[in-house]
Amino acid sequence: MRKRIAIDMDQVLADMEISFMELYKKEYQVTFDSTEDYIAQNPDFDIVSVIKELYPLFNTYEFFRKIPVMKDAQKVVRELNEHYDLYIATAAMEVPNTFKAKYEWLLEHFDFLNPQRFVFCGEKSVIHADYLVDDSIRQLDRFSGTGLLYTNSLNQEDCSYERVYSWIDIRDYFMDEKRFPDLTSSRQH
Repeated sequence: MRKRIAIDMDQVLADMEISFMELYKKEYQVTFDSTEDYIAQNPDFDIVSVIKELYPLFNTYEFFRKIPVMKDAQKVVRELNEHYDLYIATAAMEVPNTFKAKYEWLLEHFDFLNPQRFVFCGEKSVIHADYLVDDSIRQLDRFSGTGLLYTNSLNQEDCSYERVYSWIDIRDYFMDEKRFPDLTSSRQH
Protein backbone atom coordinates (compact mmCIF):
# COMPACT_ATOMS: atom_id res chain seq x y z
CA MET A 1 0.00 0.00 0.00
CA ARG A 2 1.34 3.42 -0.99
CA LYS A 3 2.16 5.92 1.73
CA ARG A 4 0.20 9.16 1.83
CA ILE A 5 1.96 12.53 1.84
CA ALA A 6 0.06 15.73 2.56
CA ILE A 7 1.74 18.87 1.29
CA ASP A 8 0.98 22.39 2.43
CA MET A 9 0.49 25.00 -0.26
CA ASP A 10 1.47 28.43 1.13
CA GLN A 11 5.22 28.78 1.63
CA VAL A 12 5.79 25.15 0.64
CA LEU A 13 4.46 24.86 -2.92
CA ALA A 14 3.72 28.56 -3.41
CA ASP A 15 6.51 31.04 -2.73
CA MET A 16 4.41 33.54 -0.81
CA GLU A 17 7.43 35.27 0.70
CA ILE A 18 8.48 36.65 -2.69
CA SER A 19 4.96 37.89 -3.41
CA PHE A 20 4.50 39.22 0.10
CA MET A 21 7.75 41.20 0.00
CA GLU A 22 6.77 42.66 -3.39
CA LEU A 23 3.48 43.77 -1.83
CA TYR A 24 5.40 45.20 1.14
CA LYS A 25 7.72 47.19 -1.20
CA LYS A 26 4.75 48.59 -3.09
CA GLU A 27 2.71 49.52 -0.01
CA TYR A 28 5.62 51.08 1.92
CA GLN A 29 7.38 52.45 -1.17
CA VAL A 30 10.74 50.87 -0.36
CA THR A 31 13.19 49.14 -2.65
CA PHE A 32 15.64 46.34 -1.97
CA ASP A 33 17.01 43.36 -3.83
CA SER A 34 17.33 40.83 -1.03
CA THR A 35 14.83 40.21 1.76
CA GLU A 36 17.63 38.83 3.96
CA ASP A 37 19.72 41.99 3.48
CA TYR A 38 16.71 44.21 4.14
CA ILE A 39 15.90 42.41 7.38
CA ALA A 40 19.56 42.52 8.45
CA GLN A 41 19.68 46.29 7.80
CA ASN A 42 16.33 46.85 9.56
CA PRO A 43 16.49 44.91 12.83
CA ASP A 44 13.12 46.34 13.97
CA PHE A 45 11.37 44.84 10.92
CA ASP A 46 8.75 42.43 12.28
CA ILE A 47 7.43 40.32 9.46
CA VAL A 48 4.57 38.90 11.56
CA SER A 49 3.25 42.39 12.39
CA VAL A 50 3.56 43.50 8.78
CA ILE A 51 1.72 40.39 7.55
CA LYS A 52 -1.13 41.14 9.96
CA GLU A 53 -1.21 44.76 8.81
CA LEU A 54 -1.25 43.82 5.11
CA TYR A 55 -3.71 40.93 5.55
CA PRO A 56 -6.58 42.70 3.70
CA LEU A 57 -4.32 43.18 0.69
CA PHE A 58 -3.18 39.57 0.39
CA ASN A 59 -6.45 37.89 1.32
CA THR A 60 -7.49 38.39 -2.29
CA TYR A 61 -7.96 36.38 -5.44
CA GLU A 62 -5.49 38.59 -7.34
CA PHE A 63 -2.66 38.13 -4.83
CA PHE A 64 -2.91 34.34 -4.65
CA ARG A 65 -3.31 33.82 -8.37
CA LYS A 66 0.09 35.42 -9.09
CA ILE A 67 2.27 33.65 -6.51
CA PRO A 68 5.27 31.88 -8.06
CA VAL A 69 5.93 28.16 -7.56
CA MET A 70 8.74 27.20 -5.19
CA LYS A 71 11.94 26.23 -6.95
CA ASP A 72 11.96 22.53 -7.98
CA ALA A 73 8.48 21.90 -6.50
CA GLN A 74 6.81 20.85 -9.76
CA LYS A 75 9.59 18.47 -10.74
CA VAL A 76 9.79 16.81 -7.30
CA VAL A 77 6.02 16.60 -6.78
CA ARG A 78 5.70 14.95 -10.20
CA GLU A 79 8.32 12.35 -9.21
CA LEU A 80 6.80 11.72 -5.78
CA ASN A 81 3.38 11.31 -7.38
CA GLU A 82 4.66 8.18 -9.11
CA HIS A 83 5.40 6.47 -5.77
CA TYR A 84 3.07 8.05 -3.18
CA ASP A 85 -0.52 9.17 -2.82
CA LEU A 86 -0.22 12.95 -2.65
CA TYR A 87 -2.70 15.36 -1.08
CA ILE A 88 -2.46 19.13 -1.12
CA ALA A 89 -3.64 20.36 2.27
CA THR A 90 -4.03 24.11 2.55
CA ALA A 91 -5.40 26.02 5.53
CA ALA A 92 -7.61 28.08 3.24
CA MET A 93 -9.98 28.95 6.09
CA GLU A 94 -7.34 31.45 7.25
CA VAL A 95 -7.64 33.34 3.94
CA PRO A 96 -11.25 32.69 2.88
CA ASN A 97 -11.27 35.03 -0.12
CA THR A 98 -8.67 32.86 -1.84
CA PHE A 99 -10.41 29.49 -2.36
CA LYS A 100 -10.98 29.94 -6.08
CA ALA A 101 -7.51 31.40 -6.68
CA LYS A 102 -5.81 28.56 -4.80
CA TYR A 103 -7.79 25.95 -6.70
CA GLU A 104 -7.01 27.55 -10.07
CA TRP A 105 -3.34 27.97 -9.09
CA LEU A 106 -3.07 24.27 -8.26
CA LEU A 107 -4.77 23.28 -11.53
CA GLU A 108 -2.40 25.51 -13.48
CA HIS A 109 0.89 24.55 -11.82
CA PHE A 110 0.17 20.96 -10.74
CA ASP A 111 -2.18 19.79 -13.48
CA PHE A 112 -0.85 16.22 -13.13
CA LEU A 113 -2.33 15.91 -9.61
CA ASN A 114 -5.83 14.66 -8.91
CA PRO A 115 -7.95 17.69 -7.88
CA GLN A 116 -10.06 15.33 -5.74
CA ARG A 117 -7.01 15.29 -3.45
CA PHE A 118 -6.92 19.05 -2.89
CA VAL A 119 -8.01 19.62 0.71
CA PHE A 120 -9.14 23.11 1.74
CA CYS A 121 -9.33 23.10 5.52
CA GLY A 122 -8.59 24.97 8.72
CA GLU A 123 -6.65 22.83 11.11
CA LYS A 124 -4.83 19.89 9.58
CA SER A 125 -5.65 17.39 12.31
CA VAL A 126 -8.41 16.29 9.91
CA ILE A 127 -5.79 15.10 7.40
CA HIS A 128 -5.22 11.36 7.57
CA ALA A 129 -1.86 10.91 5.90
CA ASP A 130 1.41 9.32 6.88
CA TYR A 131 3.40 12.53 6.37
CA LEU A 132 2.77 16.26 6.32
CA VAL A 133 5.21 18.72 4.79
CA ASP A 134 4.33 22.14 6.22
CA ASP A 135 5.96 25.38 7.32
CA SER A 136 3.57 25.85 10.26
CA ILE A 137 4.56 24.45 13.66
CA ARG A 138 0.93 24.86 14.76
CA GLN A 139 -0.30 22.62 11.92
CA LEU A 140 2.44 20.03 12.45
CA ASP A 141 1.63 19.89 16.19
CA ARG A 142 -1.99 19.00 15.35
CA PHE A 143 -1.09 16.39 12.75
CA SER A 144 -1.06 12.74 13.90
CA GLY A 145 1.48 11.42 11.36
CA THR A 146 5.12 12.35 10.78
CA GLY A 147 5.72 16.05 10.20
CA LEU A 148 8.50 17.61 8.15
CA LEU A 149 9.08 21.32 8.74
CA TYR A 150 9.67 23.31 5.55
CA THR A 151 12.02 26.09 6.58
CA ASN A 152 11.13 29.74 6.09
CA SER A 153 11.81 33.07 7.79
CA LEU A 154 8.97 32.60 10.31
CA ASN A 155 10.03 29.23 11.76
CA GLN A 156 13.80 29.59 12.13
CA GLU A 157 13.86 29.04 15.89
CA ASP A 158 11.89 25.81 16.15
CA CYS A 159 13.73 22.51 16.35
CA SER A 160 10.96 20.05 17.26
CA TYR A 161 10.58 18.62 13.73
CA GLU A 162 12.93 17.34 11.11
CA ARG A 163 13.61 20.21 8.72
CA VAL A 164 13.66 20.32 4.96
CA TYR A 165 15.21 23.38 3.35
CA SER A 166 14.22 22.86 -0.27
CA TRP A 167 12.28 20.62 -2.60
CA ILE A 168 15.49 18.72 -3.32
CA ASP A 169 15.66 17.89 0.42
CA ILE A 170 12.05 16.65 0.24
CA ARG A 171 12.91 14.51 -2.76
CA ASP A 172 15.96 13.07 -1.00
CA TYR A 173 13.90 12.29 2.10
CA PHE A 174 11.07 10.48 0.32
CA MET A 175 13.16 8.77 -2.36
CA ASP A 176 15.62 7.31 0.18
CA GLU A 177 15.40 3.54 -0.32
CA LYS A 178 16.87 2.88 3.14
CA ARG A 179 14.03 4.84 4.74
CA PHE A 180 11.42 3.54 2.27
CA PRO A 181 12.48 0.06 1.08
CA ASP A 182 9.22 -0.37 -0.86
CA LEU A 183 10.49 2.18 -3.37
CA THR A 184 12.79 -0.41 -4.92
CA SER A 185 9.89 -2.65 -5.91
CA SER A 186 7.73 0.27 -7.12
CA ARG A 187 10.57 1.43 -9.42
CA GLN A 188 10.81 -2.01 -11.01
CA HIS A 189 7.12 -2.05 -12.06
